[in-house]
Amino acid sequence: MDTEQAQELITKLQEWGAEYGIRLIGAIAILLVGWWVAKLIRRVVQRMLDRAKVDPIISKFVASVTYIGLMTFILLAVLSKVGVETTSFMVVIGGAGLAVGLALQGSLANLAAGLLIILFRPFTAGDFIGAAGEIGTVEAVHIFTTILVTPDNKTVIIPNAKLTGDNIVNYSAKGTRRVDLVVGVAYKEDLQKAKTVIEGVLAADERILKDPAPTVAVLELADSSVNFAVRPWTEVANYWAVYFDTLQAVKTKLDEVGITIPFPQHDVHMFQNSAA
Repeated sequence: MDTEQAQELITKLQEWGAEYGIRLIGAIAILLVGWWVAKLIRRVVQRMLDRAKVDPIISKFVASVTYIGLMTFILLAVLSKVGVETTSFMVVIGGAGLAVGLALQGSLANLAAGLLIILFRPFTAGDFIGAAGEIGTVEAVHIFTTILVTPDNKTVIIPNAKLTGDNIVNYSAKGTRRVDLVVGVAYKEDLQKAKTVIEGVLAADERILKDPAPTVAVLELADSSVNFAVRPWTEVANYWAVYFDTLQAVKTKLDEVGITIPFPQHDVHMFQNSAA
């Protein structure tokens, strides 16, 4: 290699170094600054969700997804800065995202439903709800599922998408519930006396609210009895105790005053065949 060729090579190397060196320095700067910004945004998102009292599992998951998404765009920007064609990478990432989205369609639906539950709070942990054909107390809301504990202490795991896709009945939202009972007395009994006895039972129970006042009224004239609708109000926590105790107390009190609670009966008539 003669002097002229060597000089030409050195010149080309200098030009290449000037061009790609600046690109490399810019790419490194984008990577470092972008990495710092992504970490900062992740912390900000985490703090915002924590202040909103979002489930820690949800907040950490959202913060991680945000960080990964930002870092993906930063890496693409770095590759573009050093002259690497990123169009093919975008196509590959888009195709992979579509494939993963289709494969995890159900899981993503449950994730989105879980975020909606956290955001709009149709119920919270400790609420007694009816949803997706189940009734129970909400134990926890996770990323993909909600955990219910039924009154007989069974654990029910319900996909979040199934919850948000159907009606939700929140029995705890208002703080009070009405207990709906039906008490029947015989047709021969004094209805006003029976009503007074039932009202006395309700008034004696401190767990039954005065406002709204309980309802005691004739509901129907049934086949074997006159049925009263007995509808006291109580706090949600006392619902089942009031339900069972009121039935027992009404039965006991009606027996004490001699008011009959009838039960279905059939009269059987026997005819003797005189030809026998």
